[in-house]
Amino acid sequence: MMKSIIEVQKKLLPDLLQIMQKRVYILQHIRVMQPVGRRSLSNNLGISERVLRGEVQFLKEQDLIHIHPSGMTLTEQGAELLPAMEEMVKEVSGLSIMEEKLKRALNLKEVIVVSGDSDQSPWVKKELGRACVQTLNQRLEGNETIAVAGGTTLAAVADMMTPSDKQKHTLFVPARGGLGENVENQANTICAKMAKRAQSNYRLLHVPDQLSVEAYQSIIEEPTIRDLLHVIRSSNIVLHGIGDAKTMADRRRTPHDDVEKIEQLKAVGEAFGYYFNQEGEVVHKVQTAGIQLDDLKNIPCVIAVAGGASKAKAIKAYMKQAIDHILITDEGAAKELLREL
Repeated sequence: MMKSIIEVQKKLLPDLLQIMQKRVYILQHIRVMQPVGRRSLSNNLGISERVLRGEVQFLKEQDLIHIHPSGMTLTEQGAELLPAMEEMVKEVSGLSIMEEKLKRALNLKEVIVVSGDSDQSPWVKKELGRACVQTLNQRLEGNETIAVAGGTTLAAVADMMTPSDKQKHTLFVPARGGLGENVENQANTICAKMAKRAQSNYRLLHVPDQLSVEAYQSIIEEPTIRDLLHVIRSSNIVLHGIGDAKTMADRRRTPHDDVEKIEQLKAVGEAFGYYFNQEGEVVHKVQTAGIQLDDLKNIPCVIAVAGGASKAKAIKAYMKQAIDHILITDEGAAKELLREL
């Protein structure tokens, strides 16, 4: 029924749908930036302050936003209504069709596509984070162990984490030990932040990266480390990102010889310290403690979060692992993926 109403609206009132999309877009920005001033919102949206003034006034009159001296925020009604409006915009803009096409093409459990391209607009990464938190909360029953990987996208998920009753008895753990990331992007840091924002519990894995094989074997045999690794590898839920191979190698200050190997073997994607070529074959692996690729096949819920058109090749390569994933991505990556596929 919804589809038929939207089709009628597209024919009779195309302007109405464009206006609705624009207003939802404004509300989405306010949700992730609140409290936000008009000038800052105007810059982020790429809309002139003059045009934005009229839209903001309309949204205020409809009791969807508050305007304070500190900036604009969503009202309770705005926060409640926005998810329903987003669903309608998904239908209108074809995001629902993209989700279904990608789900079939990549053979996944579920695909969620948020509007925008995180390569172009930093706020889209926050929308990916919000969608991930929402997806996670829908799957929690209580007492789960959630393993969290590192990276900038997972850091955005941590920023959007909010407490819920189901999270009170969950345990957050890092999916892997150190991978040479900056401290704010390391799994330990993100795991602790998520747990604190969820008002839940966490344990940290203190295993450094760049160890010799002998030192590595010695550390993982320590009883406390061994016990924690068992907890991590038998998690109920895993949250992780997917990286572009070259970007990840640079960010982790990878030794020159390994960078050459990664480039020569045409790696395009990275996850959990594994580097993949376009066929999804592992061409290089960083030795770290924690979840290994084989472990993912035994974990009931694996959620991958990755967006931006530049990530399409990496997502496609990684998804050839044939793990029953939920993929949360953005419009930029989805369009590029559908072209690639």
